[in-house]
Amino acid sequence: MFFRMAALQWKKLCRLLGLEQANDTIRFELDTPFDLMLESLARQERRSPQDVAADLVRHALVERQQAEDGLVVWRTLSPREQEVAAFICLGYTNRQIAARLGISPETVKTHVRNVLSKFDLHTKAELRQALSGWDFSAWS
Repeated sequence: MFFRMAALQWKKLCRLLGLEQANDTIRFELDTPFDLMLESLARQERRSPQDVAADLVRHALVERQQAEDGLVVWRTLSPREQEVAAFICLGYTNRQIAARLGISPETVKTHVRNVLSKFDLHTKAELRQALSGWDFSAWS
């Protein structure tokens, strides 16, 4: 099955992938297992496979942009703020983070405030959600 991608989607995709734009549209062929899954999903949603594919691409582009935005903010964090953010995402409490890093719980609170402010978030739960796809296993 072949799909056409709208010009604006194509331009954004090329830009995100660091590619130069070649045409206003792109045509691509899906492998059979993906094609079958897409057709099944389209039937379930009573939509065309092209519409479902376009929505999937849009969703992927939004997620990619959010990940890139998060990485830009991450790079503004100090090394200590990165450690605190990682431990938050791993589910540690402020007291556990303080003990692990050898700092006071009040210092941890300050780092948490700074991290949340830089990410423009209000709670540690929001931070966990924003960085949910990130791998913090190096800190555990």
